[in-house]
Amino acid sequence: MRHICLTAAFQEVPGGYIAFVEELPGANTQGATLDEARTNLAEAITMVLDANRTLADIELSDADVIREPIEVSM
Repeated sequence: MRHICLTAAFQEVPGGYIAFVEELPGANTQGATLDEARTNLAEAITMVLDANRTLADIELSDADVIREPIEVSM
C-alpha cells in the first residue's frame, strides 16, 4: 500500500461540517460531526480515485500504455 499526503479542509455549517480535499477535485462530502465528516471524506477520496482508475482503464483499453508507481515529495 502506498501513502500520499493530501490536505483535508473542514468548514462548520449549520447542521454539521462540509469537507473537501484541496488537491483532489470531486472529493467532497459532509457530516453531522467533524468525525463523521472525516470518515466520509476518506471514503470519498477512495471513491474518486477508484472512479478515475476505472475511467482511465476504459479510455486506454486499446492503447499501449506503460504504468508504474510514482512517489512525489513536496
